Amino acid sequence: MTIQAFAKLCGCNPQTLRYYDKVGLLKPGRVDRFTGYRYYDEEQALTFVKIKNLQLGGFTIEEIKPLLDGSDEDVYRAFEAKIDAQQARLEAMKEIQRSYRSEMTTMKETIDNIRKAMTDFDPTAEFGIDRARYDDICARIDEMLTTALDSGCFRDFTFDEEKHSPDPLPKVLKDPAYRTVYEKHGWAHVKDFFPEFAKLADGGEYQLVFLLTEDKPNHTAFANTVLNLLLDENEGKKRTLGCSATPTNDGQNHFWLRKRIY
Repeated sequence: MTIQAFAKLCGCNPQTLRYYDKVGLLKPGRVDRFTGYRYYDEEQALTFVKIKNLQLGGFTIEEIKPLLDGSDEDVYRAFEAKIDAQQARLEAMKEIQRSYRSEMTTMKETIDNIRKAMTDFDPTAEFGIDRARYDDICARIDEMLTTALDSGCFRDFTFDEEKHSPDPLPKVLKDPAYRTVYEKHGWAHVKDFFPEFAKLADGGEYQLVFLLTEDKPNHTAFANTVLNLLLDENEGKKRTLGCSATPTNDGQNHFWLRKRIY
């Protein structure tokens, strides 16, 4: 039968049959060598049905080709394998969904804790700044946190509070990629030596390391405040800042400024 008649039998249009011919899925029974007209056998309608069902099942052209010469049992097994793969992908997607919900909940809790820590902190004695300037710092941090929540990540600077570590020294002090460019020990307040290390090199990547006595328990607000004071002091410079604040074990305050060297 002609391509038009076969298309009508299969419930498709001739363009679909021409496409199947082109990609090697369903060749016509014969092609008139003079006119180029395609002619199909009625039995080929079964092949067409197989192709359409496999396509609807999500099989690619390359997956369909070997199945056309297989038995119905081969096709059934292929569908079972496809179903298993789809179910595995669905389970993976569900797990990503659960993970996303958990991570977003954790992030919101972390952000709420940071905001509370900032509100509870009095920076006057430690940093020698008035409430108005501290409020500006809090507003900047709040904006950063809002951006982090909207984008799903924290940016600009990092704060690392290492808890319950058996090693009294933070890991960054042992990182060979950094070298110490300034250190201070036995100090009472950051304001007493802040000018000594506040000027940073343009383009530098720095880690601030604090070991703090019990009278400085609010490590979150402490670290965020000193980081923002450094940002103000080095306005216009490209810089990457991180901070680690952990309890001291010798009753004295310690500070290291570490710069990445490679």
